[in-house]
Amino acid sequence: MPHLLGADRVHLTLGTRTLLDGVSLGVDDGQRIGVVGPNGAGKSTLLRVLAGRQEPDSGRVTRAGGTRVALLDQRDELMTGTVLDAVHGDADAHEWASDARIRTVHAGLLADVALDARLDELSGGQRRRVALAALLVRDDEVLVLDEPTNHLDVEGVAWLASYLVERYARSNGALVVVTHDRWFLDAVCTRTWEVHDGVVDQYDGGYAAYVLARAERAQQAATTEAKRQNLLRKELAWLRRGAPARTSKPKFRIDAATALIADEPPPRDSLALARTATARLGKDVLDLEDVTYTLPDGRVLLDDVTWRLGPGDRYGVVGVNGAGKSTLLRLLTGRAQPTSGRVKRGKTVQVAELRQDVEDLDEVADLRVVEAVEREKSTVVVGGKELTASQLVERLGFTRERARTPVRDLSGGERRRLQLLRLLVAEPNVLLLDEPTNDLDTDTLAAVEDLLDGWPGTLVVVSHDRYLLERVCDRQVALLGDGRLRDLPGGIEEYLERRAAALAGGPGASGVGAAAAAAEAGDAPTVVEASSPPAPSAAEVRAARKEVQRIERRLERIAALESDLHDRMAAQATDHQAVLALDAELRALAAEREELEVAWLEAAETAG
Repeated sequence: MPHLLGADRVHLTLGTRTLLDGVSLGVDDGQRIGVVGPNGAGKSTLLRVLAGRQEPDSGRVTRAGGTRVALLDQRDELMTGTVLDAVHGDADAHEWASDARIRTVHAGLLADVALDARLDELSGGQRRRVALAALLVRDDEVLVLDEPTNHLDVEGVAWLASYLVERYARSNGALVVVTHDRWFLDAVCTRTWEVHDGVVDQYDGGYAAYVLARAERAQQAATTEAKRQNLLRKELAWLRRGAPARTSKPKFRIDAATALIADEPPPRDSLALARTATARLGKDVLDLEDVTYTLPDGRVLLDDVTWRLGPGDRYGVVGVNGAGKSTLLRLLTGRAQPTSGRVKRGKTVQVAELRQDVEDLDEVADLRVVEAVEREKSTVVVGGKELTASQLVERLGFTRERARTPVRDLSGGERRRLQLLRLLVAEPNVLLLDEPTNDLDTDTLAAVEDLLDGWPGTLVVVSHDRYLLERVCDRQVALLGDGRLRDLPGGIEEYLERRAAALAGGPGASGVGAAAAAAEAGDAPTVVEASSPPAPSAAEVRAARKEVQRIERRLERIAALESDLHDRMAAQATDHQAVLALDAELRALAAEREELEVAWLEAAETAG
């Protein structure tokens, strides 16, 4: 594949911190690269250096002749002019209105924004989408995106992923993206860069492949890395067993992943947690009974909703922006009162809420991190183990040095982590999380999920992060903007199907069929029966099993061939032409292996 962009021994220091220390890497045509790493490691800095927005202290950034690079920066703020000016500049309407690709971008990002609207009158999320649309309508060879999923809902993220995969499928340029959205990383990216400690480690594949490679490396590490190993294996086990493994294209070696997680138990012991939750909470937890909530302007957010939360229930809440997700949490906490109906709370209920803002930390701004946690409680029991405040702080990614840092000096991601820690040490039995993934890196998100796995209480999570919802919640419900709260037996995929039907105005657009209407008349949220595919015949099962065996034999053969190629490349390292030829063979094998892994998964599902 033609080379488009590269960094050669790039070094960059900001203040006393070395963010890039002799980094060399390249971006080739057709690559879709995801960039991950801890908060503050230098991911955004790396993007700005590659895009030419920031000069390195030493080293150089190279571009193939004529290569254009476009950057969506986290700090981009469009404040003047109209939407049309920002997206299309002085171009005549006929120049872009006849382009199907540009019309697709308009429909995906600007459906609720008028082209003649002034930018200074839009919300922050709308301005962010305008900035993204302004880049997507262009024809730059390399597109560099810094947190593009911020301010996008579940539908928007799914649309963007589909669009980018199609646009950069075959030699149409390259994509480099920083995001904490792990579903997006796995759906879009074919390569992963991990930025840490001044270096950039490179991995083939998306997020799942990256987790596997790290887990394999960690398995060979010293005993001091035991905690890290366990967490990575747990994350990998979820990727292979959970919903993402059934709904997304696998990008990692099936045999290696299966061997690595063979003895890894499920993330949660649901029965044990349910027993503990029942003992702590009793039978009644939180009930919304015939609740209606009307805004001052007369708009009805919730219309005669009944929803019963039991001990140990773990719900994810999705919905269109402005449908009332945060209002639903305020009703559960008692910060808002319904227009009609009532919210019933059990006698032993202790509710804790993680809000989107971090202003509640202002009162402890002068305390150190550990002191701010100890003010709430000095010890807490998680997963049957008693942890001190300092142990809990370390478990969520605060090093000893950062644990002694004043709260006022924390980054946005660190403040978010501290918010959650202060909630957990108070030992609530009902936890409400409003967009908990904001500002958190992928490693911290995995640590948060690990912590929540052993938390025995009722959990409600509002988030646009579908990976998180599928990972920590057992059920999902949706607010579709019509005042109803609907159960989603099919999870996020069902929600996206319902929204697509609603936008198309086809059958099921209202989301209420005969079964749904009957459910709405009772005490439960609307339930729509999920359609099940027909069971395969005996002949199809036998054929699938033979196919599985054939694919496994070929995968073993490919693994041996790849090992041999690596040995030959090492032996001929000084022969540039020979190495290039061997590398081409290696890439061809990798492409064949990826196709076989997809075919194996399909055949294995049929074979049972």
